[in-house]
Amino acid sequence: MRVDTDAGPIQTERLLLRRSVPDDAETISAYRSDPNVNAQQGWERTDVGSVRADIVEMSRRSPGEPGGWVQYTVEDRESGRIVGDVGLSLADPEPNVVKVGYTIAPEFQGSGYATEAIRALVDYAFDTLGADAVRAHASAANAPSIRVAEKVGMHLIEKREYRDGDEVWYGVRYEVRRDER
Repeated sequence: MRVDTDAGPIQTERLLLRRSVPDDAETISAYRSDPNVNAQQGWERTDVGSVRADIVEMSRRSPGEPGGWVQYTVEDRESGRIVGDVGLSLADPEPNVVKVGYTIAPEFQGSGYATEAIRALVDYAFDTLGADAVRAHASAANAPSIRVAEKVGMHLIEKREYRDGDEVWYGVRYEVRRDER
């Protein structure tokens, strides 16, 4: 696995994926705090201060570096509006495996932005970082997230039951390997 210390923005046909900055925190906090979005995510704190602190912490890391997530803000190239955020992290302790995550603001969902952004991040993980596999985790009930994983070539690897006290939920793990591209 390579570390990309010179990581610049990633461009797609419609999107710009750039490293998140503290000024993005208010917008990211707003859509992550939406109950319908938050129900599908694992964030405990979505207030502006917490999101800003997370962005500052992640800004110290380079993609491919062990130690946690690296976040990108996703902008519509034409309007410059933030439409969501994506991130990647090494799947510690598995060498050469990268995890990706994605969130699109409700008003932009259904526009193909998540698929376009994650396809670019998967390509980046393979082509720049040298990953052997890229994976995504989701709630088994999160059909839109699962569709994104499938559209970028990932396939179901595992369905698992999780318990937290009396609460039970099911998660899925999707993955694509370098030799499957």
